[in-house]
Amino acid sequence: MRVIAVVGLSPKPERPSHFVSEYLQEHGYKIVPVNPGHREILGEKCWPSVADIPFPVDVVAVFRRPSEALTPILQAIAGKAKAVWLQDGVYHDDGERLAREAGLLVVSNDCLMRRHARAR
Repeated sequence: MRVIAVVGLSPKPERPSHFVSEYLQEHGYKIVPVNPGHREILGEKCWPSVADIPFPVDVVAVFRRPSEALTPILQAIAGKAKAVWLQDGVYHDDGERLAREAGLLVVSNDCLMRRHARAR
């Protein structure tokens, strides 16, 4: 899984969504920013939502409040992503259940960068 849509990617380098995405880029992953307030982040075109991305993504990583996680989860299911990754502090019981029932790998309340660094 090499193409990661990052929901809530911030242009601010001090934000976890930014430095995690930058780390993943540096390790060969294609980052697809999802942020309706920006045109480009980390040198990549931003999309307003996961549903607007016109090509397949493998993972939808969510850096939003738990109360805002359901929409990108449902869009990941509809877009036939392979996985949903809910970053530290993010979880949504109903959304996670729906994603699993649709056959997606689901990880919640964990960090992509930390998990990747540990596996190296």
